[in-house]
Amino acid sequence: MIKSRLLAKDGTTQYGGAELITAWRASANSKLWLDIEGAMDPDTDALLQDMGCASLAIADCFRSRHPPKIETFAASTFILFRGISHLDEQLELIPQQIGLWVGDDFLISVHAGKSVSVERLWQEDSAGENLQHPGQLALKLLHFASGRYLEQLLEFEDRLAQLEDDLLEAATDDVMKELVSYRSRLRKLRRVFSYHKQLAESIWQTGSPHLGEGEDDNTHLRRDVYDRCERLYSLCNMYYELCGDLVEGYISLSSHKLNNTMKVLTIITAVFVPMGFLAGLYGMNFDNMPELHWEYSYFILLSVMATLALSMLMVFRRIRWL
Repeated sequence: MIKSRLLAKDGTTQYGGAELITAWRASANSKLWLDIEGAMDPDTDALLQDMGCASLAIADCFRSRHPPKIETFAASTFILFRGISHLDEQLELIPQQIGLWVGDDFLISVHAGKSVSVERLWQEDSAGENLQHPGQLALKLLHFASGRYLEQLLEFEDRLAQLEDDLLEAATDDVMKELVSYRSRLRKLRRVFSYHKQLAESIWQTGSPHLGEGEDDNTHLRRDVYDRCERLYSLCNMYYELCGDLVEGYISLSSHKLNNTMKVLTIITAVFVPMGFLAGLYGMNFDNMPELHWEYSYFILLSVMATLALSMLMVFRRIRWL
């Protein structure tokens, strides 16, 4: 699906499809936002190349796993950003590749499926005011898309705090499994945010003729995009390390419980092994065992067993095992 918005020199706005490209080229100082949604086909490829988009950039835009990046060409700046198709409370991410070509008087947005970020700005800018400056419009799109990540990530902080409380109160295997799964998903998000941070840093520090360079009207917006991407990376990295610490804490608690269990078993074994030895010794059926014929041998043997047990318990108490 192709839709377009044309902002004429006199401020009037037109909506349509690919046919507005001809009107845009014929009208001096007009601005065009061309939004392309759907899979790659020969017609789309030909249209983008006709708009001056590099063929390699077009191919990168439709590759589902290509990392985010920014490239500057003579007539436009190409930005590849990994947006959100779906991101739930469990941090399960289904990414949405968004390709942007930003020129002095046009913005082209390309995405294989529906993009919430593009749709949001399309609806908000119904009068075409943002289209006066295509570079600013592209930066606002990146800012909003990063904000969607940030909202979901901040909500995850409450869940992480709850998991930490559950771990301290009653550590279970279910909590452990959940933490391990979160850690795996955070690792994937951290990789995405690392690319976004590099991309945003390049936009802020280096810029481009179409997004702004140095100190200009777009400086503050470029810095905001970088701050948001940098915060995403920092938060994701922090949550990843917290999940790792909680997993290690769970393992330490499990090891501590196992040590306590082994300690109890060791005490029981140490106390009863000598008594078992004596019982086994005097339970043997030999005739030449004079102790068996003593009058008080039974009570003497019980006293020896009790003394051994008490002595072992005192030793364990002295070494603070009890």
